[in-house]
Amino acid sequence: MLHDPNQMTLFPKLNDQALEEMKQFGTEIWLNTGDMLFHEGDTNYHFHAILEGELEVTKQVGGETRLLAIHRRGEFVGELSMLTGAASIASGKAIAPTHVLQIEVDTFRHILVECSPLADVILTAMAGRTKDVEAQLRQQEKMAALGKLSAGLAHELNNPGAAAQRAASLLRQNLQNLQSLTLQLNSLTPEQLNLLVDIQNQATAYAATAPKLNPITQADKEDEVLEWLEDHDVNYAWKLAPTLVFVGIDSRKLDIIGDRIPAEFLSNVLTWLEASLAATGLINEIEHSTGRISELVKAIKGYTYMDQAPLQEIDVHEGIENTLLIFQCRIKKGVIVHRNYDRTLPRINAYAGELNQVWTNLIDNALDAMDGKGELTIHTYKENNCLVVEIIDTGSGIPEAVQSRIFEPFFTTKGVGKGTGLGLEISYRIVVNRHKGDIHVESKPGNTKFRVRLPI
Repeated sequence: MLHDPNQMTLFPKLNDQALEEMKQFGTEIWLNTGDMLFHEGDTNYHFHAILEGELEVTKQVGGETRLLAIHRRGEFVGELSMLTGAASIASGKAIAPTHVLQIEVDTFRHILVECSPLADVILTAMAGRTKDVEAQLRQQEKMAALGKLSAGLAHELNNPGAAAQRAASLLRQNLQNLQSLTLQLNSLTPEQLNLLVDIQNQATAYAATAPKLNPITQADKEDEVLEWLEDHDVNYAWKLAPTLVFVGIDSRKLDIIGDRIPAEFLSNVLTWLEASLAATGLINEIEHSTGRISELVKAIKGYTYMDQAPLQEIDVHEGIENTLLIFQCRIKKGVIVHRNYDRTLPRINAYAGELNQVWTNLIDNALDAMDGKGELTIHTYKENNCLVVEIIDTGSGIPEAVQSRIFEPFFTTKGVGKGTGLGLEISYRIVVNRHKGDIHVESKPGNTKFRVRLPI
């Protein structure tokens, strides 16, 4: 595998000179394939540097053995347990004939304190490992955020997708019924057919703009229509009544139809009318559902700024709106969103995809703080030569004692297993380092405000 010479590896190596110098301080061990060098939970610490061969490092996670790394010549293990005093977090086993240099705790500390050239090499390698582990965790944080967004998108896409599929299935049944019912209308006069077409058009127009009835009013109207249908011996009256009420056909309009349509045709005519109106409703539902899917796809494309240059001229409101849309499944459960946007704000040059990570982290934290219920306010305005975005929530707030630390790497107020504590640190880097802006927080219970300033 080829490596970029400027890129640190996750397991930095000690060079050959350092390995030779260190041999005077330790004991050389030869392992056969399958021999264990150390076990998870061991408290008898040693520093181990691999001279030849391969050492497999594994950890038990949830009853399974997970491979963490395979160490080869120049790589080392055990220094963190020795320095922190914690038990070994993993096990090491030779997977080939392996030659290892073992250095005990006191000797290792002596090297770090008194052997400056050698200590420099070890500490530089350890620092490289720490930085790269931090980078790995940052990537993990991004992947965790992506996982949340993916779950939300899957949920949001599933609803309209399932609705469209259900509506299409019902529409197929409706069309089959309509074909047979339409043939039975051949006995009607042109005047009677025109009446049905007029009522159908009026009902379709009414359904497109009709206000939603409260359940009691809806039930009363359905009972009234159901009674009329039963009095006139209309088949499947219980099935027809809800659709007729939805499109505004009440007992008065039914009287008009009943006066113009012969009794022997009335049941078939009303069944045809209900089926045709239901079909129109199903087509509208399919159109709405597929439109919703297209809207979500457009939002995720805008969120990631696919097929566009990283640095570009953007309207920050578009990125915020796309982020809100992706979080819709969490917002609609009990969060009210207030948008106080200044739409006259100029477009700015920015790394759009990275800024969307900032909005994602801040909105995600706000939703977590409100535990699914509260008010989220997003305010944009201009201040001097800066564009300002404020994200405000009515959640539990951040304790004053820790507010000065929230942008530090790995610092978090969330419980164990809920993030790595890098979301806000990533946001800080993107705003301050990448965009030469500023990010600030003010918080008290019921009002937490993150203010992001971006230069225009």
